[in-house]
Amino acid sequence: MKLSKFKFTLPEKLIAQHPERQRDDARLMVVRRSDRSIEHRVFRDLLDIFGDGDVLILNDAKVFPARMYGNKEKTGARIEVFLLRELNNELRLWDVLVDPARKIRVGNKLFFGDDELVAEVIDNTTSRGRTIRFLFDGTDEEFNNIINKLGETPLPEYIKRPVEEDDQEWYQTIFAQTDGSIAPPKAGLHFTRELMMRMEIKGSEFAKLNLNIGLGTSRPVEVEDLTKHKMDSESFFISQDVADRVNKAKTARKQVCAVGTSVLRAVESSVSAFGMLNPSDQWTDKFLFPPYDFKIPTSFITSFHQPESTLLMATAAFIGDLDFTKQLYKTAVKEEYRFLAYGDALLIL
Repeated sequence: MKLSKFKFTLPEKLIAQHPERQRDDARLMVVRRSDRSIEHRVFRDLLDIFGDGDVLILNDAKVFPARMYGNKEKTGARIEVFLLRELNNELRLWDVLVDPARKIRVGNKLFFGDDELVAEVIDNTTSRGRTIRFLFDGTDEEFNNIINKLGETPLPEYIKRPVEEDDQEWYQTIFAQTDGSIAPPKAGLHFTRELMMRMEIKGSEFAKLNLNIGLGTSRPVEVEDLTKHKMDSESFFISQDVADRVNKAKTARKQVCAVGTSVLRAVESSVSAFGMLNPSDQWTDKFLFPPYDFKIPTSFITSFHQPESTLLMATAAFIGDLDFTKQLYKTAVKEEYRFLAYGDALLIL
């Protein structure tokens, strides 16, 4: 499969800069693979689509304020530090991106806030990547409190506006629980407590796994031959209870819906020899692109994605027909669906 097959023109005006004020007011394109039908609905209409015994798998990843601004020692130059993941809790080692990178060398110190937090650069990892060590002697709780105070909601670069106070709430699912993600599972942003409660009353179940999202899915694909692209590894956890509930639904031939590409990658990285879901606590670098035979989910909720992105490729893989994928994306553009994190949703049945 070639990268060039995933090109399309995305008008700038369709990239959502703010979410819908009522989460489940987002539009929902419902696509049925069996007859290639496309239906235009709203997100709360999931209540009409899922019912007794169906299981929707959610990712409970919780976004932390990963973007920080510090000053370089001596020169005072302002430096953006994007926290990717903690490498060692005891030593306070973190994998980060810095900007501008040319100004940051091994041995430099960075000061955050009113010198409330100091970090030392101890290694170069990539062109913009660095390993830093926070020089902090307090408890984990005190450290996390300072990060929450000094950090900023890590909105993606395609949102062309300053971070607003409301983003702290909106760039987070209502079921977020496990701290450590630099982005939310975007397909889950549209759920409200009321919608989930009404779906549960009707008999739908929600099963939560965890995969804390890093930069892997947002890194550009730079090779034409997709088999040569390497995804970043991300850790995920699936409990025995979640596996049992999903497998029960599969055995009963009920819907098993993966909510978001992170869920899709996690469950497809933990398939038993009999095509059932295994409990797992491991890492995955699975790259989903066509053709791919999905073993666990029977349906999939996702967002509308950027051209040539790994997220679009995963969507095309689930649809199973690249021409039909292109058709529904043309429809989304024509009907002015909102794209990307704060945009609308797509349900594939």
